[in-house]
Amino acid sequence: MVDFPVNNELLFDVETQWCFHVHCYRSYWERKVVSSHPAMVDKLSVVIQALENPLEIRISKTDSGLYLFYDVDGSRLVCVVARDVEGEGFLMAAYPTVTMKEGM
Repeated sequence: MVDFPVNNELLFDVETQWCFHVHCYRSYWERKVVSSHPAMVDKLSVVIQALENPLEIRISKTDSGLYLFYDVDGSRLVCVVARDVEGEGFLMAAYPTVTMKEGM
């Protein structure tokens, strides 16, 4: 595992179409998103685009507080998972995929 230095720089705070904000700090992006899915290393703009103007939004079947934002990135989809807590959300995950999860 790569050891990233801790950096609490705010990378983004965007408002979704469902009227809640989603934020992410650099340290979380590097330690969780990029470490889990190295293909996302240069995809920050794709993640922001998916949150601001997604192709589709689905609610998780297993957790109604999790939202799955999908957008196209080349020949693949990107899924951005965010949690909403009373209008203030945060990024949980972002990863490339070929299919959308069923959702509710």
